[in-house]
Amino acid sequence: MEFFSTKTRFDFMRWRHGAMVFSAALTIISLAFLIFRGLNLSVDYTGGTVIEVSYPAAVDLEPVRQGLAADGFDDAVVQHFGTAKDVLVRLAPRPGVAEKVLADRVVTSLGRISQGEVTLKRVEFVGPQIGEEITEQGGLAMLAALVGILIYVSLRFEWRLALGSVLALFHDTIITLGFFAVTWMEFDLTAFAAILAVIGYSLNDTIVVYDRVRENFRKVRRGTSIEIMNLALNETLSRTVMTGVTTFLVLIALYLYGGEMLHSFTTALIVGVTFGMYSSVYVASALAVALGVSRADLMPAQKEGVDPRP
Repeated sequence: MEFFSTKTRFDFMRWRHGAMVFSAALTIISLAFLIFRGLNLSVDYTGGTVIEVSYPAAVDLEPVRQGLAADGFDDAVVQHFGTAKDVLVRLAPRPGVAEKVLADRVVTSLGRISQGEVTLKRVEFVGPQIGEEITEQGGLAMLAALVGILIYVSLRFEWRLALGSVLALFHDTIITLGFFAVTWMEFDLTAFAAILAVIGYSLNDTIVVYDRVRENFRKVRRGTSIEIMNLALNETLSRTVMTGVTTFLVLIALYLYGGEMLHSFTTALIVGVTFGMYSSVYVASALAVALGVSRADLMPAQKEGVDPRP
């Protein structure tokens, strides 16, 4: 590749076969956990009780969790909400127990644990029917996004590139969801919003690479498909690295200082962005090469009666 003028000379495609095996294995494992174990859905999806209380001073959450577990609320999700003085408790519905009675028991338990004043700020009840509607609407939103993306890439790129970008999106989405299934981390509405953001990030990264691939196939007169793909990946590498680094800095700050309410959101984005950058190279680009994309596939169609020679 000495005839290519670029600052880096990484042979990305050299590792494409091993990377594709790795991606296939991760995808299969993620699908297996999603099918046989499922996601640890939050109250947003399952329905339940949300209780917000306020303390006169900052409170450590671990004693609160232990005290609630000792009182029979071992499934309670306890998080800071806004400040270190405000605590949000989420409980799954309990058959045979009215929501108001359940909320009173929790508030009483919190007062005993803190041995001080606890102020009840709000109690919300989410019915299972609402949770089912949220699940259904969320699934439809994701399906609509994927269908729209499929139409877009089909119109913009040659079919080999379009198929590679769609499979890369599927790869990133399934692995991010699989991470939640494997770790059993709670999956809430913020995590779902992050999944949609991951789809957009991954597609944008792939489009940047594909635009350079198409440009180089038309501009560079020598070189195989693998060499042209490596050239495009090296030319977009600085952009990919800078975008990824700045995104990770923001996500790490959100994870460390945004509070527990944003942990699911930032975790999903960290996992999704990581695999989004990876899939642009070793899923989308590698699949396009495996499908046999060539210069002839990406050259603009010649109009009849026009001499193609310069």
